[in-house]
Amino acid sequence: MNKPHPRGLPSGSGSPRRGILRAGSRGSVLIVALLISALIAVALGSYINLNLGSARLARRSFYQHAAFNLAEAGAEEALWSFNQASLASSDAWADWTDDGVAAWRRFDGFAFGAGASGSVKVYVDAKVPAAGVRPRIIAQASVQAPGESAVTKMIEITLARRSLFANGLMAKDSVRFAGTRSSVDSWNSDPDGDAATAPVPYSTPARNDRGTVASMSVLNTAVLVQQATVWGYVSTGGEMPAVGTHGSIGPFGTAAGEINPSRVTTDFSASLPAITLPEGGTVIASVGATLGTAGTATTWRIPAITLRGNETLTILGDVTLILTAGPGARAIDVTGNAELIIAPDSRLTIYTEGDVLIAGNGLTNPNTQPISAQFWGAGEPELPQSIHLAGNGALKAVVYAPGADVQINGDGDVMGAIVARAITLTGNADFHYDESLAEFGDDQPYGVVRWRSLATEAEQAPYRELLGPP
Repeated sequence: MNKPHPRGLPSGSGSPRRGILRAGSRGSVLIVALLISALIAVALGSYINLNLGSARLARRSFYQHAAFNLAEAGAEEALWSFNQASLASSDAWADWTDDGVAAWRRFDGFAFGAGASGSVKVYVDAKVPAAGVRPRIIAQASVQAPGESAVTKMIEITLARRSLFANGLMAKDSVRFAGTRSSVDSWNSDPDGDAATAPVPYSTPARNDRGTVASMSVLNTAVLVQQATVWGYVSTGGEMPAVGTHGSIGPFGTAAGEINPSRVTTDFSASLPAITLPEGGTVIASVGATLGTAGTATTWRIPAITLRGNETLTILGDVTLILTAGPGARAIDVTGNAELIIAPDSRLTIYTEGDVLIAGNGLTNPNTQPISAQFWGAGEPELPQSIHLAGNGALKAVVYAPGADVQINGDGDVMGAIVARAITLTGNADFHYDESLAEFGDDQPYGVVRWRSLATEAEQAPYRELLGPP
């Protein structure tokens, strides 16, 4: 017989405590689930915020790059106007505002998606710069997105005319030093950029270690420095220059046989426009002992000039000679004890397609600046021109003949700049590049010589009033 369960409960009934425990377990699981869900929600929220933050940073970074690109685009508009002005184009400064010296303009309407837009203000401090002046362009760009603060960037660009004589010795193919103790350095005959002041002659106190030798060739024979000392820089189109045991490339103090790597580049290129003979000029059949008039500019047209024995030709005033002898013919032939003399305060400019040989007593130029003797070669690439110059003492001249093989003879000083197909310096001449030639050519296009971002308030402050708010 079954016994009654204590407390009057039927036998086989479940324990009340066990039911209570099961209910408590379900509550604990719910709490844990809620806590886990909360943690997941917090993690998801953090992840979403992280993604949103990354997206904002990426967008701001995009706008910063866009502002830089926009500032550079505004500066390029100003550079385009400078170069159009050099070509006497009426479009040069259209739609710009100026005060007779400076010029400024705002460009609007640049869209960057998602409602963002940009603008750029450009200021030029010298719209028509005087000779030797390097104009500056300041561009301030702003990119504005809806609901965000504007992103602004400011840059400053300095311009200079691109000179055909930006390097002391520059060749399409090769530059070769054939002597045993030649050297290259530089000085500036016009350091203040003012033609009204007296030029500075080359001297030891005036010399700099900024001589430049360049070749566009990618061959390892592009620049054969050999035993020469280059106090300055060497650039080639692809290969390192060759230096002998007694040669060197670098600043003053570079030891023999060494190349300072900071003074060598192997990615050099340049544009060398061809020369054509100018029109006009007074036609003459021959020359006497003098040509020209002191203090006067004259232009003469003659087939060729030949000086023999003890003959001399003295140039007076500013003389331009157009020699019409064709390619392969001898346009200038000075041999024996003959001499071509440029008088003090005079200037000689020669244009020729023919060959040039100035030997004997050679070219005498007592003027301080090498630009006072100019040789412009208009030779054809199919028949390379030959230009051979020699002189007693200091040979001062500039040569631009991209289709010519130029040879310089002598053991004295050679001053100026040479541009040619190939250049050979024989003897032990010391070559001195005139740095003022980097500014030569009023009709040459402008190029960028300095670029910098104005990031700090101190850098931007001088231009805030000029440009105004973004």
